[in-house]
Amino acid sequence: MRFIDEFNDPELARKLLDDIHATATRPWALMEVCGGQTHSIIRHGIDQLLPDQVELIHGPGCPVCVTPLEVIDKALAIAARPGVIFCSFGDMLRVPGTDRDLFRVRSEGGDVRVVYSPMDALELARRHPDREVVFFGVGFETTAPANAMAVHQARRQRLTNFSLLVSHVRVPPAIEAIMSAPSCRVQGFLAAGHVCSVMGTSEYPDLSERYRVPIVVTGFEPLDILEGIRRVVQQLERGEHRVENAYARAVREDGNPAAVRMVEEVFEPTDRSWRGIGRIPGSGWRLTEAFRAQDAEERFDVRDIRTEELGVCRSGEVLQGLIKPTACAAFGTTCTPRTPLGATMVSSEGACAAYYLYRRVDPTVSEEMSPVG
Repeated sequence: MRFIDEFNDPELARKLLDDIHATATRPWALMEVCGGQTHSIIRHGIDQLLPDQVELIHGPGCPVCVTPLEVIDKALAIAARPGVIFCSFGDMLRVPGTDRDLFRVRSEGGDVRVVYSPMDALELARRHPDREVVFFGVGFETTAPANAMAVHQARRQRLTNFSLLVSHVRVPPAIEAIMSAPSCRVQGFLAAGHVCSVMGTSEYPDLSERYRVPIVVTGFEPLDILEGIRRVVQQLERGEHRVENAYARAVREDGNPAAVRMVEEVFEPTDRSWRGIGRIPGSGWRLTEAFRAQDAEERFDVRDIRTEELGVCRSGEVLQGLIKPTACAAFGTTCTPRTPLGATMVSSEGACAAYYLYRRVDPTVSEEMSPVG
């Protein structure tokens, strides 16, 4: 309980808030690029406790939410095939494809299984040598090492019936795309601590310098987030722009070297489409040539599947930080966690799900909340 209590201390939260209020003299727009941070912000009412000058913009920090529709449709096509065991984390099963989701495929007879790690899928491949086992590899840099290890182990153990449907995305190119957009209002970033704990911070100084934006790496507890906001606001008020590590208990500059080596052996950078945003150069990973035989897209020949997003769903604008979830007419009416139109309402890290779960139905209503919920 020590760390839970330590980073939810109301008195420390008040001191940080007082400091932010005293420091902010001009309007500043900050973006968090992490769905876990978004949920913590909304759950604890942090955005409502900040001074009016400081606005938090929710970025594309949910890996489930940014998985493009065409990849979901590829997953559905593979999962429906006879002889396939399709494995996924549970939060992907209800993400809507063009006309169904993985739950629907399972109800129609597809062998779709929820697993808790890619190694669970690898074990299924060992136990069922007569079946093709596919793991849905979704996520930011955080989940990439485990997925890379599964592919590496499959080849080492000569399991030819294991493959990976890859939909990995990378945070630094997304930040670059956000800052390059003509509509960008972001003046500073809270970087995701779990991503940096794996990959380190070496890619961020160039972005900070090129776009003249402060980038502060922080964690997910209320005090982590408030400290990150405090540091970004201090830099902005001083006219500074640099990378700071406010999550030193978990993040080093070089990240986790062993994990980075595993990722670089199995994956290589590639252009990747982000749901609701579009194609971002160099923003994803694909399997290297040495491991290409374990690429499910090629193995099941689904590379040519193309789709179009639903016009009624504005999740793309939410992911880009252009609107809050409540600005979408479908929010809380035709689009709910039970009847989601987009992934931002399905995922446990989606901004729409956070606003719905914590009753942010009307953004003009200010609820009385303590600094730490």
